[in-house]
Amino acid sequence: MQTSRMTPSIGRQLLRLGSRSLRPSVLQGTPRPSTAQRPYASGAAQAVLDKSDSLSSDASTREKQTKAESKSFAVGMFKGQLTTDQVFPYPSVLNEEQTQFLKELVGPVARFFEEVNDPAKNDTLERVEETTLQGLKELGAFGLQVPSELGGVGLCNTQYARLAEIVGMHDLGVGVTLGAHQSIGFKGILLFGTKAQKEKYLPKVASGETLAAFCLTEPSSGSDAASIRSSAVPSPCGKYYTLNGSKIWISNGGLADIFTVFAKTPVTDAATGAVKEKITAFVVERSFGGVTHGPPEKKMGIKASNTAEVYFDGVQVPSENVLGEVGGGFKVAVHILNNGRFGMAATLAGTMKAMISKAVDHAANRTQFGDKIHNFGLIQEKLARMAMLQYVTE
Repeated sequence: MQTSRMTPSIGRQLLRLGSRSLRPSVLQGTPRPSTAQRPYASGAAQAVLDKSDSLSSDASTREKQTKAESKSFAVGMFKGQLTTDQVFPYPSVLNEEQTQFLKELVGPVARFFEEVNDPAKNDTLERVEETTLQGLKELGAFGLQVPSELGGVGLCNTQYARLAEIVGMHDLGVGVTLGAHQSIGFKGILLFGTKAQKEKYLPKVASGETLAAFCLTEPSSGSDAASIRSSAVPSPCGKYYTLNGSKIWISNGGLADIFTVFAKTPVTDAATGAVKEKITAFVVERSFGGVTHGPPEKKMGIKASNTAEVYFDGVQVPSENVLGEVGGGFKVAVHILNNGRFGMAATLAGTMKAMISKAVDHAANRTQFGDKIHNFGLIQEKLARMAMLQYVTE
C-alpha cells in the first residue's frame, strides 16, 4: 500500500528531472564542453584527444580532395560529370607499330569480302567456295595468331578481333570456318604444344594447307566435359595410345586433317597407386587411320560452315602427340575455350554492326503516316539501343 502511494510522486519527480536534463544546454544557459576542453580529461589524455581530432580532420580533407580529383568515368557518371574522352574513342591497347600493321591489314581484308567472297553463293552451295578459300590462304587468314617465325601473321588478340569483326560483317559461314580452325582447332598447340609439336603442325595450319577442328562434345556429354566416354588406352610398350569414341557437332569435322581430341585415359596416382580415369588431350591426324566422319549437318543458318560427327575407331596416336600432361586434358579444354570465346564475340560484333547499317538504311527510306520512320521516337529508341549494345560488345 505504501509503495503504491509513493510511486506516482516518485514518477512525477523523475519526469520533471528527465525533462530538464533532456533540454538543450543552450536553453538551460549552460554551455556544453567543447571538444577542445573536456573537464574529465587529464592533460595527457587531452593531448591524445586533440591529436585524434586533428588526424580525423586531415583525413577528411584528404578524402574530399581525392574525391574532387577523381578521374574515374564511373564516379563521374554518379556525379553527373561525364569525362567522354575516356571512352570516345575507345582506348587502344596497341602500340604504334601494332596499330600501323593492323591498318595495313584492314583494307585488303575488307576489300576481299566486298569484292571476292560471295556469301549468298556459299550459303546455296552449303560450303565455302574454293576461290574464297584460296584467297583467304593468300591473305594469311588461316594463321592470324601463329607466330611469324612459324609462318603465321603473329597478331595479338586485339588485332585478331578487329579482323574477325570484318569477317562477321560479311559472312558468318566463313567466320565459323576460320574461327573453328584457329580460335579452338589448333589453339591447344599454341597454348600447350611442345616445341616439336609447334614446329610440326603450326606452319601447315597457318598456310591453310591443313585444316583443324576441336573435338570435345559427344552424344552423352556437352558442357559436362568430365562425362565424356571416348577412351585412349596406352600400349604396353608405351609408344602409342589406342583411341576409340565419337564426337558430334564438330565444326570443320568433315574437312579437318588434324583434330584436338579429348579422351579418358587411365592415370596412376603416385601417392596411393590407385588408377583413375582422367581426361587427356591429343593431337590426332586423319592420316593415322581409323578417323572417319558423317555427312554434313543440315542447319538453319551458317550453312557454308561444315558441321559433322567424327568417329575414332582404334586410332593409334603416338605418345608424343599428347597435348599438355597426361590426365590434364580438362585444363587444356578450359583454357582453349576461354581463349577462343572472344573470337566469336568479335565476329558477332561485326555482324551487329552490319545489321545496324541495314536497319538505319531501312528507317531512313521507309515512309509511314506521311513521315520517314526514323523520325518516330520508338524507332529512334530501338536504333539507339542497338548501337549501344554493339558498342559495348566491340
